[in-house]
Formats: sequence, structure tokens, C-alpha cells
Amino acid sequence: MDANAIDLQLDRPHSARMYDYYLGGRTNFTADREAVGKVMAAFPAALVAARANRDFMHRSVRYLAEHGMDQFLDIGTGIPTSPNLHEVAQSVTPGARIVYVDNDPIVLTHAQALLTSSPEGRTAYVHADLGEPESILASPELAKTLDLGRPVALSLNAVLHFIADGREGLSAHQIVDTLKDALAPGSALVISHGTADFSPVEATETTQIYRAVGTSAQPRSRKEIEAFFEGWDLVEPGIAVTHRWRPDEADLLSDISDAEACCYAAVAIKPA
Repeated sequence: MDANAIDLQLDRPHSARMYDYYLGGRTNFTADREAVGKVMAAFPAALVAARANRDFMHRSVRYLAEHGMDQFLDIGTGIPTSPNLHEVAQSVTPGARIVYVDNDPIVLTHAQALLTSSPEGRTAYVHADLGEPESILASPELAKTLDLGRPVALSLNAVLHFIADGREGLSAHQIVDTLKDALAPGSALVISHGTADFSPVEATETTQIYRAVGTSAQPRSRKEIEAFFEGWDLVEPGIAVTHRWRPDEADLLSDISDAEACCYAAVAIKPA
């Protein structure tokens, strides 16, 4: 076996491949689909929730690009599913620059799909762990692509609920604070995060399924999620369920229930 070969552990479920399956992607395998089946038995709206979250990502990026943001740092990128963040941002601002970050080997193998930037803009990929934010900030690829002296939109979509309380290292809130402190005034913080506020039984069962396959998981309350934005100015409508954050008129998911979406989301701006 090649010493440099990447072990993708295709016989074990992985949250990135499970999410890919939720979104209708093809980069998933039997173990992932079986785990998704267990999740859907506990939480039948899992596919709807994942797609509502993805739609929030598209809307929040479009909103920020339309309001002048041209630098994006997307941590917890996941397996590429078009339109990716850079495609949305560069459709509004062709010169936008995007850095994608993930620590999943299978995302690394697909990273080239994330680097198809517009001619005017630029994209880069950093293989790093959210649990070590300083290593992300010190990455040469980030330094070559983004100017941290100017506003940057930090995207943490559907990733912080995989940082459980009580783990070794920094807590989820410490991780976010470290990243926030490194960003210039005018920067944006974009978060979507799973919650048990609407369906506590289903959320508990889903969390247990993820933990059983080796994935840390931690749904959080509205108050706990609001704390991530402390000191920054929330964009209207503030903390909202994903499908209720500035929904498009044509959004086919706009009539789903809060319990089906089961995720809070918000965007905030760092004050001067």
C-alpha cells in the first residue's frame, strides 16, 4: 500500500458523505446511506432540513456579495455540491476571493472542484481542522488569497454542531471567538446550527446516531447559538430558523415547519 495513500474509510459512515446524500449527491457509499436511513427513521425531515440549510448558505452569500463583501472564508466546506459558495459569490462579484477549509480526506480528494474560480477572482483550499483555528489563520494559502486587514465573511454553516461540549481542546465558542478576533471591522459571521428547541426527542435520537458512528454532535439552544455572535451586529431578521432567514419569494421550502428545519441561522457584522 502506498504510504501516501489516503484512507477514506469507506466502510464507515462519515458526516460529510451523509450530508452529500441528504443533498442528492453521489459521493456517498453504503455505510453512509445506511446511517442516513437510521437518521431518517428518527427524524424523517432530515433531507428537508439539509436542503433548507443549503438554501440559507446560498441566500446569505448572495446577500453579503450584494452588500459589497468580496472575501469569504468557508470552514467546514464539505463535499462540493454546485452551486458552491464561490459560484454564488462570484455570480454577484466576479472578483470575489474564497478560501475553503475542511479536515475531511474525502473533501481533499474533491478539492479541485472548489478551485474553479472566475478569471477575475480566486479560490483556494486549506486542509485543516476547525478545532485548531490558529492553524487555519496561519495557513499560507489563506495569506495568499485573503487580506485579513479588510472585511472577510466567515462562513460556519452546519459545522459547529459537530463540536461537542466537553471535548479536549477549545470549546465551540472559544473557536469562534478566536476566528472573530482575527477579522477586520466590517467582517461578517455566518452560522447555521442544529437545535433541539423544536423537536427534542428527534434531535436527541439523531445526535445519538451520529455519536454511535464516531461523529461528535451537539445541538444547541437559541441562547447558546446567539452567544456565538456576541459583540457583533446581527443583520435583520437576527437569529431565525434557516428557511425564515430572508427567504426568496420562489423558495419552495419556505412553507416547511420550524421543527422540520431544526436549524437556527444568522448573519452578523463586526462593528468598527
